Amino acid sequence: MKATKKLGLQTVAFSRPVAIVSSASCVGPLEGEGPLRGSFDVVYPDMLNGAGSWEKAEVGMFKDAVQTALGKGKHSAQSVDFLLAGDLLNQCISANFAARDLGIPMLGLYGACSTMAESVGLGSALIDGGFAQYTVAAVSSHYASSERQYRFPTEYGGQKPPYCQYTVTGAGAMLLTNGQNIPGLAPRITHFTVGKIVDLGIKDPFDMGSAMAPSAADTILRHFSDLGLQSDHYDLVLTGDLAYVGSSILSELLHQSGLELGNRLRDCGLMIFDRERQQVFAGGSGCGCSASVMCGHIMETFKQGKLKRILFAGTGALLSPTSYQQGETIPCVAHAISIELCDDRALGGGTL
Repeated sequence: MKATKKLGLQTVAFSRPVAIVSSASCVGPLEGEGPLRGSFDVVYPDMLNGAGSWEKAEVGMFKDAVQTALGKGKHSAQSVDFLLAGDLLNQCISANFAARDLGIPMLGLYGACSTMAESVGLGSALIDGGFAQYTVAAVSSHYASSERQYRFPTEYGGQKPPYCQYTVTGAGAMLLTNGQNIPGLAPRITHFTVGKIVDLGIKDPFDMGSAMAPSAADTILRHFSDLGLQSDHYDLVLTGDLAYVGSSILSELLHQSGLELGNRLRDCGLMIFDRERQQVFAGGSGCGCSASVMCGHIMETFKQGKLKRILFAGTGALLSPTSYQQGETIPCVAHAISIELCDDRALGGGTL
């Protein structure tokens, strides 16, 4: 049987746009001091927040994001069909341990920093296919737990190059549903472009931006090609997260391919921190970076009517400590979702 919802090579179109019921973002103290500080639901006073370890703190943050999103949407965990969730830690322990307490049927995902886009896309597909009425997409990351796993324990005090990125302590959750359940204007997911693995030979685990930028370019270009779009179709093309180095490379790669996005191209890793005032090197990274920006600032901007149509491309570097120690290069992926402010029937458009 023909795949009737697939457009082009890598994009699927949902029969009815999937509505975003509510969202929530929870972040650490440094993120709470950044430019987007007014858009987060919860800002923790410290990195542990009363937990006995960094990992337990991340589990608590994950649960808070999901429960806050459900509360804002006036739903309980029992009304959710599936939780699609992931994080950066081995065996996705943050998501799994949180799901143990939430009691929602769970599908665990790992796409590194692309996991939020992946979970929203797959959660939307389950709804569009009639397999679920409500799904929750949620991810998290924690600076100290990620440092312990991927780099050096914070107590070691290892020096970092200026082009590295700072892992965001944050979590984001989105409650999704069939568009018919939400009348009137609402942010709705219309398309999902599944990325390919792209590896141009970067080996430096600190240089995530350079490694991920080609995968972001590949997916964004494929999305525009699959749908036959002009460069001004979206008010905003948001990557998460390339930071300063990767964003510069992405802009050049798109320019070379003839796609000129100008100031409509933004990056979550550059938005969440103030690089001039905060010591975050090239900018933010981590599952929680794009998730907290999307579930906080971007959703608020939709509500204010300042955004009508965006493309969110989550990027992930799929390395591990083992692959690095064995001298492997860094394969990367980017998944993209289209979000439009529209009703259950019509697809909207507008300007930023």
